[in-house]
Amino acid sequence: MPRVRLLLLAMLLLAGCQSLPSGTEGSLPNDRILLSAQHCLNEYIEDQDRVHFGPCLKVISVNGKKPVVREDGFIELPVATALSLQTTCVYRHADGTPIPATVSTAAFDVKANTFAYGGQRWYLHAHRQARGVTGCEPTLARSIYPTDRTD
Repeated sequence: MPRVRLLLLAMLLLAGCQSLPSGTEGSLPNDRILLSAQHCLNEYIEDQDRVHFGPCLKVISVNGKKPVVREDGFIELPVATALSLQTTCVYRHADGTPIPATVSTAAFDVKANTFAYGGQRWYLHAHRQARGVTGCEPTLARSIYPTDRTD
């Protein structure tokens, strides 16, 4: 039990660090945003004292071209611009390894008003929550955490 809590604390610290701006984000022009190139959802299940590994999403193309991923794992995108993103999603085993049979793709259209302000980090999740979902339904969020917590 103490090791699980220590692991959870380490994961939360790491997740919090991912939310902090990188050294280069301050120099990001006001006409650009940063979008996570890939992101996996997790959810701590308190009554089972374990972490549930949710689905992972990866951006595989922006307007039909392979995205340029920065060293910090983000893609620079212009604000106030309509874009077409192609994504791939995969679900994970209890140990966090991918389940190849669950790989799917989905398009995500960015409207011209989606990114109204530059200099911000965004995350594209595979779904609105980490548990009890199927398929690939890209969900845009400012947080690394699932949009909805599973009951």
